[in-house]
This record gives sequence, structure tokens and C-alpha cells, in this order.
Amino acid sequence: MSSTTSPLASAAPRPEHPPLPTSLVLLMATGTGLAVASIYYSQPLLGRLGESLHASTGTMGLVPTLTQLGYALGILLLAPLGDRHDRRSLITLKAAGLALALLACGLAPGVGMLLAASLVVGVMATMAQDIVPAAASLAPEAHRGRIVGTVMTGLLLGILLSRVASGLVAQQFGWRAVYGLAAVGVAAIGVASWRGLPHLAPTTTLGYGALMRSLTQLWQRHPALRRAAWAQGLLSVGFSAFWSTLAVMLFQRYQMGSATAGAFGLAGAAGALAAPLAGRLADRRSPGWVTRLGTGLTALSFAAMALELWLPAPAWLPLLVLATIGFDFGVQATLVAHQTLIYSLEPAARSRLNAVLLTAMFIGMAAGSALGSQALAHGGWLAVVGLATAASTAAWAVRMATPVGRH
Repeated sequence: MSSTTSPLASAAPRPEHPPLPTSLVLLMATGTGLAVASIYYSQPLLGRLGESLHASTGTMGLVPTLTQLGYALGILLLAPLGDRHDRRSLITLKAAGLALALLACGLAPGVGMLLAASLVVGVMATMAQDIVPAAASLAPEAHRGRIVGTVMTGLLLGILLSRVASGLVAQQFGWRAVYGLAAVGVAAIGVASWRGLPHLAPTTTLGYGALMRSLTQLWQRHPALRRAAWAQGLLSVGFSAFWSTLAVMLFQRYQMGSATAGAFGLAGAAGALAAPLAGRLADRRSPGWVTRLGTGLTALSFAAMALELWLPAPAWLPLLVLATIGFDFGVQATLVAHQTLIYSLEPAARSRLNAVLLTAMFIGMAAGSALGSQALAHGGWLAVVGLATAASTAAWAVRMATPVGRH
């Protein structure tokens, strides 16, 4: 009989779950959205923050950087705890910590406190990555893809709408009101989660050190996890290369300001629409089939941007908008399918599997940002398009090399 202290020990099979109430799915979707939105509130505020706190542009640039760093650290170091502890308790504790960190940002008398609080905001915002595995655990297997997709819709809408809401509130009431309202919203979700979420029993008794070591063992044990991580990481290279250079390209070519670049972010609505659709397709066909579709659509969308060489100038911006919608849809559909796929590998390790996948995604994001900037500087916009196309085509090749199925 296998020991319960084995790093990869699975819990006893759980009985099939009844259908989840719509109110519970909505609660989880809202929680992920408000949590991840906390990472992006600062981005439209940097000018106001610098003026108010008498800080330089370079110093204020550390605010979103530290927030993203905190999120990455939280995913790697805290997300695996979801397998060791009741996720309901983790979600509510992180909600309390996130609300306090946001409040500290809003009350910061100087840039030092703001930077420290921003790092904590990023760490605690990983409550979103406790909610998604919780949704997968609560969902009936036949509907897991749809429910994960719906919860991911909340997360994606949080990313999409956070900058818009932050800018509007700051314009009317000042930047401190943004953080204050965000803190109230997260605190309310924490209370609602404590009252509305069922207890989720731990699936392992591992200590923290063994839990972290098991991440490597999961990587070695599951080829499907490795394929998912490689494919999603490669897609993230192209995704980040595009978004990190778009504003500079639009300004250099068309003298368009940040507002126009921000308007392109509305194409992210396609990603929000892709999430539930991809989940349903994963349930009906297979997650593997959806990953082939998503990676292929992403590669074709990036490649289509090169058609500017043969198109008249007035047609190029509409093409860019359509291609942006296409690749965003493909990237988000693939992410939902990959999450559905890995959650079926080892139910007792869903939080750790999610941590591995998202760590690979963040590595791809960081690499794409760095490589995209260099491509734009040395080869121009077509070099960025070439980089994104090559990376997404490689992701498609990873998925095509896998027989169609759930893995």
C-alpha cells in the first residue's frame, strides 16, 4: 500500500459531484476577476502616482514590476499549498491579505511603502490560482472544462477591465480611491467565499519542503504536463512579444498615443469569450483537440500580420485588429484546454500541476518581452511578427506531435 507521505500520492477517488449551482460558479468567477485585476490597477496610474509621491518615472516603473514579481513568486511558492490545506481557508486568508495590501497602497505616504505593498498585492493576488483548481475539484468531470472556462472568463475580464476601471475612478476621485474601492471589493469577496464555498479536504499530508520537491517529480512523471508547459510557454513568448512592443510601434509609425494602444486591449474580450467556448469543446471533443485548434489559430493570426507587405496602408490597421482578436482567442482557448487537461492527470495534485503550468507561462512571458524588445530595436515590427509566428508555430508543432486525445 502506498504511503500517504509519498510526494505523488493521490487521494482516494472521490464520488461524482452534483452539478454546481450557478451562484457558486459566479462567485468563483468574480473572485478570480477581482484578484487578478489587483495586479493591473497601477498601470494607468503611474503618472499620477509619480506626481503625487514626487517620484521619478523610473521609480514608479517598479510598482507594476514588483506586483508582477510578487504574483510569479506567489504562484511558485504558495499555489502548491492548495493541495496541502483547505482551499476555502487559503482563499479567504489571501483575500484578507490582499485587501489589507491594497488598502496600504491607497494610504501610502511615500513611494517606499507603496513599493512594499505592491509586492504583497502580487503575492496575495494568487488567490485566483487557488480558486481555479477549487472549481476543477468541485465540478463534475463531464462539465469540468465548461466550469473551468467560465471561471477563467472572470479572470480574463478582470485583466481586461481593470485598467479601464482604474483610469475612470482615478480621473473622478483620485488614485487613492482606486485602491480603496479595490480593497472593499476584495474584502467582500473574501467574506462571500468564506460563507459560500464548501470545505475542500486536503489531498496530501506532505510538508512544505516535500511539497515543493514534488513539483519536479510531477514534471518527470507526466509527459502531458511537460507538453502543456512547453506549448503554453511558447505561446506566451509570442503573446508577450506583441503586447510589449505594440505601443512603441504605433507611436513610431502612426504617432498614436497610449490611448490607442490601450484600445487594442479590448481585443482581449475575445479571450474572455474563448474561455467558456474552449471549455465546452474540451468536454465534447477533447482538450488535446482544442490545443491543436488554439495553437494553430494563434500561429495563423501572427503570420497574417506579415500581409502588410502587400496591403495598402489603410487596410493594415483593420488587419492588425482582426489578427489580434484571432491570436488572443487562440492563446486563451489553449490555456483553458491545458488546464482542463492537467487537472485530469492527478486530482490530488491539481494546485501543484497548475503552479507548474503557470510558472512555464510566466517564463515565456518574460522571455517574450525581452526578445520582442530586441527584435523591434534591431529588425523592426516585422521581426516581432516573425518571432511571434515562430514561437506559436513551435507550440502548434508540440501539440501536433501528440496523438489526438485528452493528453
